[in-house]
Amino acid sequence: MKVTGIGNAIVDVICKVDDEFLVKNNLTKSNMRLINESEFKKLLANLKIEETVSGGSVANSIVGLSQLGNKVGFIGKVSDDDLGQKYEEGLKKEKVKYFYDKKQESLPTGTCLILITPDSERTMCTFLGTAGKINKSDINVQAIKNSEITFFEGYLWDEGDPKEAFNEAIKYSNQTAMTLSDKFCVDRHKNSFIELVQNKLDIIFANEQEILELINTKSFKDVISFGKKLNKNLIITRSDKGSIFINQNEVVECKSKENLNIVDLTGAGDLFAAGFLHGYINKMSTIESLEKGTTMASRIIQRIGARLD
Repeated sequence: MKVTGIGNAIVDVICKVDDEFLVKNNLTKSNMRLINESEFKKLLANLKIEETVSGGSVANSIVGLSQLGNKVGFIGKVSDDDLGQKYEEGLKKEKVKYFYDKKQESLPTGTCLILITPDSERTMCTFLGTAGKINKSDINVQAIKNSEITFFEGYLWDEGDPKEAFNEAIKYSNQTAMTLSDKFCVDRHKNSFIELVQNKLDIIFANEQEILELINTKSFKDVISFGKKLNKNLIITRSDKGSIFINQNEVVECKSKENLNIVDLTGAGDLFAAGFLHGYINKMSTIESLEKGTTMASRIIQRIGARLD
């Protein structure tokens, strides 16, 4: 197995909204808010669904890696309900090995309402459901041991039990990678994330907002200095400024694609990570890995949703 991902197993419900809808419902554009089941239903009652697809940040990356021809797996918790069945079927369709035996849980399968505004930004409202109850007993240790890389998402830290699952998996991992998920997630768990970045992770993915928040700075020069001092691989996406790879030995920059018909930014970071990891595990150069990530991200933002056909 090349990569096994561990993340929130979430069914994405994609809807188009205007900015007024976000203001009316006190939602912060381009970020993720955790909500309960009744809040989810209340929001959805006033919306038209564009698409429903099995999602979750790391799961999106894992599917992207599979589509690039890599042998990959995923660990995430769903309930044995209709959405849970669809979630598992969605992974199997994409040739992803699903290392979880679903059963009837006290909470339903998690769902994420992805709200796309006319500027193509996405705002997420997530009801974690049983996804947020993944614990260390759900971790398939053999799958982790057999994988070159274990890939985590920062969102796992938003509930108590997933932290135990996270730490259990790290113990058996050959290499570890993580995405910081979003700026507000970083803010919620800053001390924990700093400790992970400095001591437990080999590869870190972040966008510019997230990394600036993590190290409490407004200067990107500080980010480069921080990355050079780490004995890690730090990969940062910078929107139209491209992407950058930083470690103690090199700093490599990659330009963004131009003249794209951007319709939805959902999954841009997820697919960038898939492209970069594809290059990394297949021994491509750093710039080739960044370019592969850029190509994958540019493809996904020109369509609705976080999965390529």
